[in-house]
Amino acid sequence: MHRTVWWLIMIIGTGLIGLIAWNALQKPEPPVVAPPAPRVEAPPPAPPAEPEIRHPVPEKLPEKPLPALETSDSTMQNALAELSGGSGLVEALMLQGFIRRVVATVDNLPAPKVATRILPVKPVGGAFAVSGKEENYAIAAENAARYAKYLKLAEAVDSQKLAAFYVHYYPLFQQAYRELGYPKGHFNDRLVAVIDHLLETPELKAPVALLRPKVFYLFADAELEKRSAGQKILMRMGAENTLRVKAKLREIRAEIARPAAAVGKGK
Repeated sequence: MHRTVWWLIMIIGTGLIGLIAWNALQKPEPPVVAPPAPRVEAPPPAPPAEPEIRHPVPEKLPEKPLPALETSDSTMQNALAELSGGSGLVEALMLQGFIRRVVATVDNLPAPKVATRILPVKPVGGAFAVSGKEENYAIAAENAARYAKYLKLAEAVDSQKLAAFYVHYYPLFQQAYRELGYPKGHFNDRLVAVIDHLLETPELKAPVALLRPKVFYLFADAELEKRSAGQKILMRMGAENTLRVKAKLREIRAEIARPAAAVGKGK
């Protein structure tokens, strides 16, 4: 082979070997990785909106500062005595912690039970009157008389004056309601809703059948037994008493459930 060809082969071969060796000695280049996308922080959730007031209470500046809720019992006693005009209403009430008792009772009336320890009125006298025997129990007609005193006291109080008393001391009722576990609630809205709930109480015709599976009497009608504590109280009072209580509740509701426009005009 011609010498020139050999030189050409040697040059090409040496170059290839050198290129291979040089490549073998190089560190591999790291793969190209796209930079991470910038982290976008989600905006913090908006705070819950203040519940809309459905039945606002007119804001009136009292002539003198209201007492603190903790020390309001004596003020309530005097104000209620003036409101009732010596009718005996004060003597029928539980005045220790009166405002808190009213608020807690109102809030619990739509529940299955209301603890007697929180009631703002003293217990109705006498035993629950029942007629019949064994499987034929019914609410006795004379049971309605047990509530006569309370109905007389309630009907003797002028609804407009009662509403004015309530509006005057409303900041204390509102404070007690929020302390009860409703930091953004409005007690007047709750009160109106509970009155509406009580107005839906069935008006039963006598005799109202009962059962006595153990110690306490139950309504024989399962649908009646499922009713709330407040509605059961009305149903046990008797049909005529139920109607009288509802009439008073409607009067009170008309005074405290003013529409926002009317409140704004000072009506």
